[in-house]
Amino acid sequence: MRTRIKICGITRAEDALEAARLGADAIGLVFYPPSPRVVTPAQAAEVVRELPPFVTRVGLFVNAERGDIAAAIEAAQLDLLQFHGDESPADCRGHGRPWIKALRMAPEMDVAAEMDRYREAQGILLDAWRPGVPGGTGETFDWDRIPAQRPRPLILAGGLAPENVAGAIRRVRPWAVDVSGGVERAKGIKDAKRLAAFIREVMNVEH
Repeated sequence: MRTRIKICGITRAEDALEAARLGADAIGLVFYPPSPRVVTPAQAAEVVRELPPFVTRVGLFVNAERGDIAAAIEAAQLDLLQFHGDESPADCRGHGRPWIKALRMAPEMDVAAEMDRYREAQGILLDAWRPGVPGGTGETFDWDRIPAQRPRPLILAGGLAPENVAGAIRRVRPWAVDVSGGVERAKGIKDAKRLAAFIREVMNVEH
């Protein structure tokens, strides 16, 4: 099985194209105003305008209004929605798109129970937890807390970079990995060399 790759927090068309050229399966667009990587629907449309086929366009939302989600879907022709806030399963449904749910690995969280709660999702993304920050912390978490039995495909996020992603894949065996800060030279600006190194490391892992 090949581990899929999502490059998140893309704000420039050239970074989206470079990620696709190097072999990324998906790009992530952040529609969360407090994030330094936020894009408006109009900006997102420009970012994805020249993307080739078979690269999934993922929109990331944090407790967003349904109208705002609909506007982003239409503008950027999103393929998949990523809910990164306190959304219930009901909040994630009904947008006309498949969705994944991000869970932040808070110390008291029953990981297996939360994964089961969102079993309607196409996948579950596990990310590092920091109070008051819904993602993009650049921190890893204790991978030993990830259940061996997973009701949905697992997407591993949180502090991944070219230097540690191969080891993370060997240890966790996720369906996909998700990176943002680990391949940047500035917030929202990807580094082509780090992008290439990250994707190469993922592809070189033997399964």
